Amino acid sequence: MIKKITLDNIDLANFFGIQNKNLKLIKSSFPDLDITARGVTIKASGNQSDIHLFNQKMCDIIDLSRQKKISHNDFKAILMNRSSELFSEDIILHTNSSIIKPKTKKQKMMVDLSQKNDLLFVSGPAGTGKTYISVCLAVKALKNKEVKRIVLARPAVESGESLGFLPGDLKEKIDPYMAPLYDALTDLVTISKLKYYIKNKIIEIVPLAFMRGRTLDGSFVILDEAQNATIPQMKMFLTRMGSSAKFIITGDETQVDLPNNKKSGFIHAMNILKNVKKIGFLKLDDKDVVRHHIVKLIIKAYKENE
Repeated sequence: MIKKITLDNIDLANFFGIQNKNLKLIKSSFPDLDITARGVTIKASGNQSDIHLFNQKMCDIIDLSRQKKISHNDFKAILMNRSSELFSEDIILHTNSSIIKPKTKKQKMMVDLSQKNDLLFVSGPAGTGKTYISVCLAVKALKNKEVKRIVLARPAVESGESLGFLPGDLKEKIDPYMAPLYDALTDLVTISKLKYYIKNKIIEIVPLAFMRGRTLDGSFVILDEAQNATIPQMKMFLTRMGSSAKFIITGDETQVDLPNNKKSGFIHAMNILKNVKKIGFLKLDDKDVVRHHIVKLIIKAYKENE
């Protein structure tokens, strides 16, 4: 039996891999089939049962390659009968090196709430994935062309964004406070692609104070470390929301570093907006910590001490 498959609308170089690495993997996975590739056609000949399985696997690989830049590990997963993990509804994002899924029930709730609400507040301790999941959702929306750009903001300095005393130019002053956002992005987007996005302002990483006067339409906007935003800053940020924007606001209520005479705009906003429809709220706890297991014990110890 002979089966011919046409690879339409596919990046052939990515599909076959460097030095035909992926093609060699396909051939080794079906040793009883005679498999050849020429141009946009891949042909296999052999017994009917092997051809049927080959066709099924190729269809899965082709479907996935039309969704993203497929990796060698993706080929392995499909050819080794682990394709369900690639097509799972729980998947947030495919990258070239990994598949990102929620690691806890509440992380899954965060993904679901973000899909249902254009404005989402997420509170919880360090290590629960608030920032990382938010950035994953933003990158996914950008890749799917659901938004035109991503804007990531943070209060640049814990006590009111006083940048003047720091050494260096403005970028050098700001970068240390934006580092966690850069870290999340570099885990999800290649360095070259990230540089392109930032250069063309498709991705912006800015201090909260610099959001004033803007209208953010067609954007996925994340305000991280929001517990250190004052009430006026939070009001200013929320009113930047354009008609087709999506906002996620994350913070840790136990880590407010504002001066004693200033209240957290994050806590204040969650209190006054809790009954407003179409706004999502989620509270993560120490059970959702996905860092080193000792982090859970540290959070628990501090909570007991308080």
